[in-house]
Amino acid sequence: MNRYLFLVILGLMASITLFTLALGGSHVVLFNPAGYIAKREVALMVLALRLMLIVVIPVFVLTFAIAWHYRAGNASARYLPNWEHNRLEEAIWWLVPCVIIVALASITWTSSHALDSYRDIATSTPPVEIEVVSLAWKWLFIYPQQGIATVNTLTIPVGTPISFKLTSDAPMNALWIPQLSGQEMMMPGMVTELHLEADAPGNYHGLSANYSGDGFAGMQFTAHAVSKSDFDAWVAGVRAATSTLDRQTYAALAVPSQNVPPRTYARADPSLYTWIVMKYMAPDATSSSMRSASNGSAIGAMSGMTAR
Repeated sequence: MNRYLFLVILGLMASITLFTLALGGSHVVLFNPAGYIAKREVALMVLALRLMLIVVIPVFVLTFAIAWHYRAGNASARYLPNWEHNRLEEAIWWLVPCVIIVALASITWTSSHALDSYRDIATSTPPVEIEVVSLAWKWLFIYPQQGIATVNTLTIPVGTPISFKLTSDAPMNALWIPQLSGQEMMMPGMVTELHLEADAPGNYHGLSANYSGDGFAGMQFTAHAVSKSDFDAWVAGVRAATSTLDRQTYAALAVPSQNVPPRTYARADPSLYTWIVMKYMAPDATSSSMRSASNGSAIGAMSGMTAR
């Protein structure tokens, strides 16, 4: 009996812990969202957890109560060896879980479409486009509209939708900024999408959400959410430097390395991202015409190969 009682108490403690976190543990970044998408995702998780606790909590309470009531020292407990079933009780323990499952299925269906990573954030503010390449083991962020690029650091304006185009030039990976959005996979030769928006200024932790080898632990970055004026000033400061990200510079950058410090490039080859994608899809197509194409038009031509 002591063993079963211990398991019941352990289960109750685990349930209480999860419920406390779901109500908003500020020390856990996942439950401290700072973006439009992340807030909706946390609200969805909390709702799903509360619905499941409708079944979990009574089960643990009844398990403890039954174990206590039918203990060896309780002479008043009725012994019913031929008891078969109770229609009311059976209806309760079948109907309630079924209702919850139907509710969860409905919520999952609607939220999967509402929070689709490919879905644009409905706003009148034009999005900032950022092309992301996962390397071994570092992150490359290319800003085609600004003509700059960064490594292992990301700066975005607050209150502005961010439209990511994701690919990989290394093992398959996943981009994740827990306080701003969910994660999205990225693979060589494919383009996936992710949209997010920061609601408040701050520094948000970004990381790789898919194990990718020796340097996985150090494949992290900080997403700096700043005001629009500060973002414009930051772009101007990056452009004032002399560093350039071209094919030759990229070849050196793509060599596997670990714990790479943040860096910026004042100018970035506008066709570099397309070339990275296309060298896996059609190596022979990376010709002079591809190299001279603008990044925007080339990305449009690749829409048919975008992964879904």
